[in-house]
Amino acid sequence: MPDRGKVYVIDDDEAMRDSLNFLLDSAGYEVALFDSTLKFLDALPGLAFGCVVSDVRMPGLDGIELLKRMKADHCTFPIVIMTGHGDVALAVEAMKLGAVDFLEKPFEDERLIGMIATAIQQAEPAARSEALTQDIAARVASLSPRERQVMNGLIAGLSNKLIARDYDISPRTIEVYRANVMTKMQANSLSELVRLAMRAGLLND
Repeated sequence: MPDRGKVYVIDDDEAMRDSLNFLLDSAGYEVALFDSTLKFLDALPGLAFGCVVSDVRMPGLDGIELLKRMKADHCTFPIVIMTGHGDVALAVEAMKLGAVDFLEKPFEDERLIGMIATAIQQAEPAARSEALTQDIAARVASLSPRERQVMNGLIAGLSNKLIARDYDISPRTIEVYRANVMTKMQANSLSELVRLAMRAGLLND
């Protein structure tokens, strides 16, 4: 069965974790299990994009606190919250904090699988976009101060000669810096460099 994506299950109930692991693995998902919210948050920086399925009531950090922390960190992972009977108020709070949906236990297996598929499909483009934005920011950060000055001149529409005059260096030296900028920014043309600069927030729309 093809890999349908990654799912991170957070539940302090071992039997529930094992049950969800079997269900989601059988449905073609790559599953990782966590018995606490803290362990998941510790691992989060190194995790690939996927859907989080978390119980709302857990000792220590609960599902609500998880949502608050992931929202504060602008995490793009979609989160499905599992609630026990009578936790509707908590479920509503979870939705307000960014949960894509909630399920009341006990729930139908197919409903959870469908919910995860929809969550991944809807959140993946935003996750890819955020990852690209961070990658472009890292490229900008790799520029030396002089390369950054040259790039600012280029995206402002200045010629090599004008940039050279502004910084009192030779046009030939500007050509070297310009080549470095294009390489580090992974831009094949000036128009592409401008698009990257816009994506990095260096130009006003």
